[in-house]
Amino acid sequence: MNAFRVRRRVEFADTDMAGIAHFARFFSWMEAAEHEFLRTCGLSVFFDHEGQKYGIPRVSASCDYKKPLRFQDEFEIEVRLARLGSSSLQYEMTMIKDNEIHARGTLSACLCRMTDNGLRAEPLPGWFRSALSSTVSPEPHS
Repeated sequence: MNAFRVRRRVEFADTDMAGIAHFARFFSWMEAAEHEFLRTCGLSVFFDHEGQKYGIPRVSASCDYKKPLRFQDEFEIEVRLARLGSSSLQYEMTMIKDNEIHARGTLSACLCRMTDNGLRAEPLPGWFRSALSSTVSPEPHS
């Protein structure tokens, strides 16, 4: 599988008074792209397995802004699985409009089992890793 891409449009609610996408919206877009990516792998950020509830909460997020996106711009978010740890995943996200990079970000998340006492980190199960194994980690868009 090549880099996964999601197409988006900057909506009015995404912008500041100058019509430029607000910096915080990039994080929402990255999270939505992650969810779409996982769905294509048959996975989710929240699931039940053998009677246990699991989630994949974020442990780190960052974004570097290169060029503004503006109201009504159409752009793509390229998702690349950059690292698969024992219980964590790290994604690299690139926001692209007209073949130009407008922002680059990362999301890191950790698989956790939900218990009565809170969240507990768990190793990524084999079936979860297998679902992700169809993804190739190509070089990011340049």
